[in-house]
Amino acid sequence: MTKPIVILDRDGVINQDSVDYIKSPEEWVAIPGSLEAIALLHQNQFRVFVATNQAGIGRGIYSEETLKQIHQKMCHQVEAVGGNIEGIVYCPHHPDDNCLCRKPKPGMLQQIAGYGDIHHRPFVGDSPTDIEAALAANCNPILVLTGAGRQTARSIPPTVEQYPDLLAFAEHLVATRLD
Repeated sequence: MTKPIVILDRDGVINQDSVDYIKSPEEWVAIPGSLEAIALLHQNQFRVFVATNQAGIGRGIYSEETLKQIHQKMCHQVEAVGGNIEGIVYCPHHPDDNCLCRKPKPGMLQQIAGYGDIHHRPFVGDSPTDIEAALAANCNPILVLTGAGRQTARSIPPTVEQYPDLLAFAEHLVATRLD
């Protein structure tokens, strides 16, 4: 049996978000419990992927090399607590580029579908664009109330599952796992 996929947004879900972008590895700070959540998912046979808009590249605020360093830091910290992120996909485009990968479009999620079934699998986010992308890709949208989640909760359908944070979601998923 293949391990089920769980897809996570990055900023506001795994790490603290900033209106000024996360521009360096030093600015990347994990949300309490998020690294442990990823470890819990990994240790319970879930494949964890990250799908993240990174318009700071398209805006010239930071480079793809800097983003690579930020992701290396994130992955090292996840591995240090016994977790694993199997893959990271990102959209480097400016919001005005009208690309197919920038959330709310489902392009990044469709890329992840190349690694396994994503239909009805969780996509955890904190913004309306995350919820829209999940629905467009036929994933199960999950809202966490970290990052922009509390504000987002006011504007999304009440049928979208909500959790206080990524760890609460991971604990629930592991406890109720139905493959």
